[in-house]
Amino acid sequence: MDERDGCAPIDLPPLVAIHHPREARAWALANAVSAAGFRVALLPPLAGGAARWRDGCFDALAIDPFDDPVAADTILLARGIAARRPLLILSDRESRAERMAALSAGADDAVGWADDPAEVVARVASLLRRSRMAAGQLGTDELRIDLIDRRVERAGRLIRLPLREFDLLANLARVPDRPVSREALLRAVWRIDFDPGTNRVEVHMSRLRARVDRGFAWPMLHTVKGCGYALRSRRGELA
Repeated sequence: MDERDGCAPIDLPPLVAIHHPREARAWALANAVSAAGFRVALLPPLAGGAARWRDGCFDALAIDPFDDPVAADTILLARGIAARRPLLILSDRESRAERMAALSAGADDAVGWADDPAEVVARVASLLRRSRMAAGQLGTDELRIDLIDRRVERAGRLIRLPLREFDLLANLARVPDRPVSREALLRAVWRIDFDPGTNRVEVHMSRLRARVDRGFAWPMLHTVKGCGYALRSRRGELA
């Protein structure tokens, strides 16, 4: 299982974050999800561990909130943390009322499970398939860009970008392995139709490189002499 510490290899399988108030149940589910080919991160209780939830670079969130007397509030908090990523609510009981409450509070799906987690794994896989087909996603290899939430991850590491640098990266990511000219970036990011004679593109690209490439085994952002800048995929890097 992978907690996403440090740099991870490319072509990562999705990361499923799991919280269950009972440790044995959490590990049983985690082992089943891991055996299905996904990576797993076990989350601490939300009370006292909210930072781990908020900063986690997971692809789907699965939790059982029903030991909490205010389960609906926990689901609402989890919905906000998950944002556009799938939220699956689990229940140790085959309770229609709990499933309905979960869906009403904002869960993408809800399932009751006892000792057989196979249905949970199938639902996680289904949610991830639907999520990856959703609009507003860019990226290549280990880089993921959410255009709606303005969220960037590389190899599972959350990268916080200011507005201009996010827009620069998004414009390069729309055409991976193809150079984008300085003039095109000025038009797209700064809405400038002429060259102002400043080095603003170069400065922001330098900052973007420091955030996106530093600490990783291979650079994704490249200067293409005479052409501009390019976001290189692993295939383009090796070509």
